[in-house]
Amino acid sequence: MVSRAAPARQSPPIPAGLTRDHLVEIYRYLRLTRTLEERLTALYRQSKVIGGLFRSLGQEGESVATAYALARGPNQDILSPLIRNLGSMLVMGAPPIEILRQYMAKAEGPTRGRELNVHFNDLEKGYLGQISHLGDMIPVMAGIALTFKLRGEPRVGLVYIGDGGTSTGTFHEGLNFAVVQKVPLVVIAEYNRWAYSTPPEKQFAVKDLAEKAKAYGIPGTTVDGNDVLAVYEATKFAVERARRGHGVHLIEVKTYRRTGHAEHDDQHYVPKDELDWWAKENDPVDRYVKQLVQNAWVEDRDLKGIDEGVKAEIDEATDACVDEPLPPPDSALDGVYIDPPAAPRHWYRGL
Repeated sequence: MVSRAAPARQSPPIPAGLTRDHLVEIYRYLRLTRTLEERLTALYRQSKVIGGLFRSLGQEGESVATAYALARGPNQDILSPLIRNLGSMLVMGAPPIEILRQYMAKAEGPTRGRELNVHFNDLEKGYLGQISHLGDMIPVMAGIALTFKLRGEPRVGLVYIGDGGTSTGTFHEGLNFAVVQKVPLVVIAEYNRWAYSTPPEKQFAVKDLAEKAKAYGIPGTTVDGNDVLAVYEATKFAVERARRGHGVHLIEVKTYRRTGHAEHDDQHYVPKDELDWWAKENDPVDRYVKQLVQNAWVEDRDLKGIDEGVKAEIDEATDACVDEPLPPPDSALDGVYIDPPAAPRHWYRGL
């Protein structure tokens, strides 16, 4: 009797038109986001970070996947991140060393120590720093998307809004304007369970944020925000729809904020068993790794190699900038007044 080896297991097709290289690149951005934020947390606890630190732990997947669906490069699509969308900026090309410098208010940072966290732009790479007032980036991005339409450019804008932010007047005004003008804009509504310390049932009466889209006459899609490929597929569809001239699309991503509003927030208002469940059962990075390995799309050793490379990159970036100087005090007026040296050095003490 001739023994025969069992047939090799066939991997299921990779979804959404992606390739193995795409899957690996997405994983690298996920790992880069988490590792960079872990480093920022360590620096914050050493008092090297100036101001607040806002982490995306537990919701990195939706930031990376949504940005990955855009056209990237000079004069391509533009997104506007919120404080928890660091992953989207990395996908668009923000260098980790610039983010480290920005958080530590270094003189060589993107804003020369004058702004904090993700409040900075690189329009050539395709990201626009947020305005702190929640909801305000909806009308800003509506205006940017309108310029794409008026110029006949095949470009798309993407903007993030938190569940609490959908309660603001500017969210309504900006979205209504964008819809009426039929601009190429994709709105990512993040249902992450907590608007600072306010649960969703005290913010709005609808079950799903996507239901709000009905009032504006636009498509509204709800997707599992911790399923990286599902988020990518939904966003890719909305982006290409907008690019073809069909207007605004709202995507609700169901995810979870596993840290406080910022590092200073101890989350005493969140049940511990709730946090534990999301960490153990619904972590977006863990779920993505499991999907890659179980479907034999990527081998575990390849992912470990990426982990090592990302850690080395963050170590190198940290070492390169952690001891850089802060901006000199007498440069505070640079970029504010047309002729700063003409002002008395300590003019403000007379106020």
